[in-house]
Amino acid sequence: MSCILVEKFDFISVIRLNRPDALNAFNYEMLNELQSVIEGIRIDKDVRAVIFTGVGEKSFSVGADLKERKTLSQEEVRRNIYKIGEVFTAIDTLPQPTIAAINGFAFGGGMEMALSCDFRFAVREAKMGLTETSLGIIPGAGGTQRLPRIIGEPKALELILTAKRFLAEEALEWGLVTGVSEKPQQLLDECHAFAELLLKNGPIALQQAKFAIKQGMNTDLQTGLQIERKAYEVTIPTKDRIEALAAFSEKRAPVFIGE
Repeated sequence: MSCILVEKFDFISVIRLNRPDALNAFNYEMLNELQSVIEGIRIDKDVRAVIFTGVGEKSFSVGADLKERKTLSQEEVRRNIYKIGEVFTAIDTLPQPTIAAINGFAFGGGMEMALSCDFRFAVREAKMGLTETSLGIIPGAGGTQRLPRIIGEPKALELILTAKRFLAEEALEWGLVTGVSEKPQQLLDECHAFAELLLKNGPIALQQAKFAIKQGMNTDLQTGLQIERKAYEVTIPTKDRIEALAAFSEKRAPVFIGE
């Protein structure tokens, strides 16, 4: 049975973590399969937005498979840590906008995967947290770096150092999630609706805006402005820019083709 399920709805790809009996915990097989799927999506021009979620109503992902971890040598543990970090960086650097639909538990690596997405939506009953310090380790797949960039250093320090578990409403208050839904199916519907809002805009423009923001946030303002200018220049010769101007003149919605 495949550990990763992929569905396409027009220009939206939905990726589901498919180990519900293990609360969608990541073992090495699952990480390799997820990496392969992500790299395929990276170059798929027919995918303009990506939604990540978990199979079942209990868990998005509880992180590393601790049952597998107990059987691994130190070298294999290092291999897994490197792999999970590599996979989440691949998600973070996807050119398409990405959305985490947190349908249940999101602990440890599961929360780190959600942090690697551009947007997060959660079902109201979801419980989340970077809980690694309670296991004598630290977040090792980007959590110590991405969380403070999203919610600020003091709150990130509190959550990581206390290993606190928190609810969707708290995450919404902190700006960690964009929206909270009552039921899992409503969660997916709202994520699709949000993706459709994105898809009304030019796909190349979306990618270049994301690139400019992500790259610019890691540098000083003047360098960021240079990154922005170069990203803007990529959009100038596109057919989509010409189409948008024509649509504006003709008072109609533009039809973007990603070229």
